[in-house]
Amino acid sequence: MAESPASPAPLSLAGGGSLNGSVRVPGDKSISHRALLFGAIAEGTTRIDGLLPAEDPLSTAACLRAMGVTVSAIRAGEPVTVQGVGLDGFQEPFDVLDCGNSGTTMRLMLGLLAGRVGRHFVLSGDSSLRGRPMRRVGGPLAEMGAVIHGRKNGNFAPLAVLGARLRGTTIHTPVASAQVKSAILLAGLTADGPTTVIEPAQSRDHSERMLRAFGAELEVSGPGSTQVTLTPGRSLRGQEVVVPGDISSAAFWLVAGAITPGARLTVENVGLNPSRTGILEVLGQMGARIEVLNARDVAGEPVGDLRVSHGPLQAFEIGGDLIPRLVDEIPVLAVAACCAEGVSRIRDAAELRVKETDRLAVMARQLGAMGARIEEFDDGMAVSGVTALRGASVDSETDHRVAMSLAVAAGIASGSTTLHRPEAAAVSYPDFWNDLQRLRA
Repeated sequence: MAESPASPAPLSLAGGGSLNGSVRVPGDKSISHRALLFGAIAEGTTRIDGLLPAEDPLSTAACLRAMGVTVSAIRAGEPVTVQGVGLDGFQEPFDVLDCGNSGTTMRLMLGLLAGRVGRHFVLSGDSSLRGRPMRRVGGPLAEMGAVIHGRKNGNFAPLAVLGARLRGTTIHTPVASAQVKSAILLAGLTADGPTTVIEPAQSRDHSERMLRAFGAELEVSGPGSTQVTLTPGRSLRGQEVVVPGDISSAAFWLVAGAITPGARLTVENVGLNPSRTGILEVLGQMGARIEVLNARDVAGEPVGDLRVSHGPLQAFEIGGDLIPRLVDEIPVLAVAACCAEGVSRIRDAAELRVKETDRLAVMARQLGAMGARIEEFDDGMAVSGVTALRGASVDSETDHRVAMSLAVAAGIASGSTTLHRPEAAAVSYPDFWNDLQRLRA
């Protein structure tokens, strides 16, 4: 995607007021990416309902189209169809594959393309993505025989992939990362034998669930489901996929409802996959008033509605194995911590320094401008509450989760907040600002 030559005007956000009503967040971004990718390498047609029509999945779809896959137009509220080309059907693209701002697209594509013997692919993206580390995927794939070249010893895009014969092996990943695990499993589909991934802690398991649904032979074992073995040989078959609402997007409303006086919100149709519900555990630890309603199972993924209302909160401490299950929600949890009694501590979260931005530094800097009391560490932060936030001039620094977290903070601040680069929210939640306006009305 082309980078915009000029940023839209900053957004003025009034403090005070409350939030009431129901909201449906966009489809889960992780599941949306995987539905497109697995549909592309399956045989037959895959129909996807609820796919997130945001910039990151659009980047994945554009890359697939460039390799000869037919993906229907992606529009809000309409199903998307993918005509699969099979495991070895990708055409060599005429141009560079543009991953936009999507780290998921680039990292999963590396695994998907590594075994396309004799074919050459080049992946790049916007300036933010070209500064994000890719060796964490390229290194394990090299153990399987992948040939990947790029800047700084293959750590930064543009990245060139020369398809090679891959061997099945056992890989111990240094961090629990669903993107790393998924890239290895995708590569394993074209390897010469079983591939096993062993993580230090369980990361989100959408790839495992969906690969099984598409017909792959997969075994999950180990303490806490940290070991996954994929045995190649089976063809994948096109499926009907229903994408639940993204709990990472729901997190903004859950925190907003918990900290905004008088708030009462219902977030409908949220995915409740146990590998993603760390945010609910932490909010429960804080004493937030959250109920799960209408729990059900949709296409192999647990789903429910979440009702949240305002109430007093206690400080939290998080770290260790919990971090991979809520890593994307830490920016908005930092906002919640400003409203909690005591000092909240986040540790073992160095992963946030290599997201769309250095999220630890950015949240400390931007919330600090609003009066938050934050001490930043190498792998986390300590946030002192209860702190009265004040309106200020703040900046998303081009990060979608920062933009929405700052909007939640602005709602409880005294005075007006000016948010620069609010358009970043469109990466994962294109209608966020419309939903915020409606719920505050």
